[in-house]
Amino acid sequence: MSCSVEDLRWMSLALEEARLAMQEGEVPVGAVIVRNGLLLSRAHNLCERETDATAHAECLAIGQACRKASSWRLSDCTLYVTLEPCSMCAGAAVNARVGRIVYAAKDPRAGALGSLLDLRAYPLEGRPLVEQGPLEGESLALLRAFFAERRQKEKGVR
Repeated sequence: MSCSVEDLRWMSLALEEARLAMQEGEVPVGAVIVRNGLLLSRAHNLCERETDATAHAECLAIGQACRKASSWRLSDCTLYVTLEPCSMCAGAAVNARVGRIVYAAKDPRAGALGSLLDLRAYPLEGRPLVEQGPLEGESLALLRAFFAERRQKEKGVR
């Protein structure tokens, strides 16, 4: 994995979003979308708060970016996300024609850009460039801490 200073900068911002999600009791995943070196959107998981299974960081960021760009096509954009997108989020990114996706940590349980399955293998219109990027360790540490805390709470309830 080789990453640029820009990749590190934007993934750091996505990681800030993931930390916000964790503070709010959400699974700590954050996403940002960048076009020509400028931030279009930033979001984190809000499934619990919104009681909405589709309120994943990537989907929220894609929606914001489309509104800001006044277009549903994001072919000249990069999506930075702290965890490999699931099939729903990868599908949304492909549908929005996101040109490049950079994720920090692989998701062997639900990742849809190479880990569990790979949506790029389907004959879809958009085929983003996908790279595993920087800050994998930091992203995994947040996820592990979140789920360890959740398991501890569940033990205390029983």
